[in-house]
Amino acid sequence: MTYVGESRPAVSGPHDDPEAAGQLSGAAGLKDVVAAYVGLTKPRVIELLLLTTVPVMFFAQRGVPPLGLVVATVIGGTLSAGSASAYNCVYDRDIDEQMRRTRRRALPRHMVTPGAALVFATSLAVISTVVLALWVNPLSAGLSLGANAFYVLGYTMILKRRTTQNIVWGGLAGCFPALIGWTAVTGELSWVPVVLFAVVFFWTPPHTWALALRYREDYANVDVPMLPVVKNAREVGRQIVLYAWVMVATSLLLWPVAGTGPVYPIAAAVLGAVFLLEAHKMWSRARGTEDLSVIQPMRLFHHSNLYLSLLFVAVALDPLLFR
Repeated sequence: MTYVGESRPAVSGPHDDPEAAGQLSGAAGLKDVVAAYVGLTKPRVIELLLLTTVPVMFFAQRGVPPLGLVVATVIGGTLSAGSASAYNCVYDRDIDEQMRRTRRRALPRHMVTPGAALVFATSLAVISTVVLALWVNPLSAGLSLGANAFYVLGYTMILKRRTTQNIVWGGLAGCFPALIGWTAVTGELSWVPVVLFAVVFFWTPPHTWALALRYREDYANVDVPMLPVVKNAREVGRQIVLYAWVMVATSLLLWPVAGTGPVYPIAAAVLGAVFLLEAHKMWSRARGTEDLSVIQPMRLFHHSNLYLSLLFVAVALDPLLFR
């Protein structure tokens, strides 16, 4: 699949040479190997997932949850997310080797073998499930395992390479931490975490499409039909704006559904207004041009990270300040 009729050769480099790769692997020290395995877990993704887990625990507790419960939930969630990412790295190693954004990962560089990475991913999945089941509760463990399975089977293996809706439905896996944080404290589900689940669901496409717009040639080279690969920048901008409006409206639902104090709705309104302004600006810049230096998709990408971070900080602060 190509973008706007343009075909480009796959990226190649020293990491594509099996002999050079073998030399690299053989010369790697313990520190390099540990760093390679840590890299398989995609730590930056884990940080974002935990940011949507722990604040929900504060909200569910209506204060500070027990430290031991937070630690167990964080450890279990970290291992589960790391497992899903490692499975993703194994399955996508063929396209990761050709993409600028991913070709320095451990598997394309032959720092870790696919077999070893599979054992690592499976071990993390088993340990995370045991930790959550024993020290949190079976419901949280089941939700975590389900999110892992959906990300690997649903998104990575089925949706990612087949449809422009890959990240829309595949992004469901990244919404589960809100449910897990809530059930870790309460032991049951309710409409409150479902609202936060929906916020992350509608946040994911604008966040990911902004990044995919920046790396659309990479995705086009490996035939991954991300929306920016098959649609022009103006249409991508329009879709981002639509999802952004629904996301902000959904975020405001938490106020009446959960009966929050004033901190959360004020933060949600202000952060939402800033995000919508940035989304509309990017859409406006995309009209009549495909020049990424003009469109500046990474500006919106970074704003999306800041939006979600601060919104969930408000989720945690609201019950602390107004019990």
